[in-house]
Amino acid sequence: MNQGFRFLWTRPFQNVTENMAVFLSRLHHVSLHVSNAEKIANDLVSKFKFDLFAARLTDKSKQFAFRKGAAVFVVNESPSKSRVGLNEGILGLADRYSIDPQRADLEKYKQGNNSLGCLYDLSPLHPVDTVNNVCFEVEDVQRSFKVLRDLDCNFLVPPTTVKDVNGPVTYSVVKSIVGNVCHTLIEKTNYEGVFLPGFDVIEKDWSLEEEDMSCPVTHFDHITYACPRKTTHQVMGCNEDVDEGFVINQEGIGLRLTAMEYWKCSKAGIALPFAGKKEPDCKFVIAESLPEQGRNQVDTFLEQHRAPGIQHIGLYTKNIVSTAHTMAEAGVQFSSPPPAYYTQLGKQQEIEEAGHSPQMLAQHGILLDTDLHQDPLSQRASSESKRHLLQVFTKPIFAENTFFLELIERRGATGFGEGNIKALWRSVQAYMENERVDRQEPQGSSKTAQTALS
Repeated sequence: MNQGFRFLWTRPFQNVTENMAVFLSRLHHVSLHVSNAEKIANDLVSKFKFDLFAARLTDKSKQFAFRKGAAVFVVNESPSKSRVGLNEGILGLADRYSIDPQRADLEKYKQGNNSLGCLYDLSPLHPVDTVNNVCFEVEDVQRSFKVLRDLDCNFLVPPTTVKDVNGPVTYSVVKSIVGNVCHTLIEKTNYEGVFLPGFDVIEKDWSLEEEDMSCPVTHFDHITYACPRKTTHQVMGCNEDVDEGFVINQEGIGLRLTAMEYWKCSKAGIALPFAGKKEPDCKFVIAESLPEQGRNQVDTFLEQHRAPGIQHIGLYTKNIVSTAHTMAEAGVQFSSPPPAYYTQLGKQQEIEEAGHSPQMLAQHGILLDTDLHQDPLSQRASSESKRHLLQVFTKPIFAENTFFLELIERRGATGFGEGNIKALWRSVQAYMENERVDRQEPQGSSKTAQTALS
């Protein structure tokens, strides 16, 4: 596997000192590279209730920035992937939002080697749609570059400065060891603009934005990577809290899921700068299939994505029932467990004890998992105070069975319990089994095959 960006994902540098650490300030945005930016853009706005707030339109690329709370997606499209007439729809979307252009000094960037013109990123030239860049703000890009280069990290773009009337931004792009994933490091210390130089920004005071109470998504909760078998330890070596992760190898489920918070890799050259800094909590999760139970959704991702990569992203919401209802009404399709999930022995009681209605959760396909590691004091408290998670998963949003989104609401629970993992695995696996049956059956035949959840 590529050894780039191993300061974040592996643990070979036990002697890295605090002075050598690279300090991440926060997760800035996640980039998508797609063939039909119009469809993804319209889906994010109309179905997932994101707001288009910035755009960059050139003869070499189209880049659109969408936000909901602190969650920001940048959708990229290059001419090599465009369909005839596609850009007319994109320009119409930008016109509707009255984007006001800013003059940007991009001469240094234009003289660079990125011939496809994808600012703050590189076009992956990937054969299918992909989510492949996780961008972080750092305190000092030049310093980060020097430290990580000494650790033999592979930089795709060296430190580059662009600026507009709001000031300069310096960035670089470093390769991850996971498939086609890379990471843009951005320094915005002296920038006062809404987003980034080079992007035309909508005239709107985002500081006065009212929270969408019907769909209160606030930030990225976690990002999950699908990796080949027997590679978790290489990828997650910096996680000292979990040796094996959560391993489920029974009842048709073969999975190792290992989670970590990105700032816990300080011994490998990365650290969160301020202990008291109040930033949204985002975890990274590595999903690896186990061979004993046969083919599964991670294998499908690796095959259809044609490389390891980002399988899904969790969107944190303050009210998952309202958010799922709003999105479903707008056309979002969710993967749901069978009705028996909500009536099986113990599950109905678990849902009710957590203060929820099984019927309401079933209506939206929402899954519940109680945190088994309760504080002794909370065990003596009322049953409704037990820590738990609520989750629901969309069907893939690209043409291939690859990337999907998740809604998650945390009621005190901070991790990923075994029941949660089983729920995720089975709900997505059920969708895949149904899709396989639909493709195999002749038109007009009745569906008799049962899914893995039956």
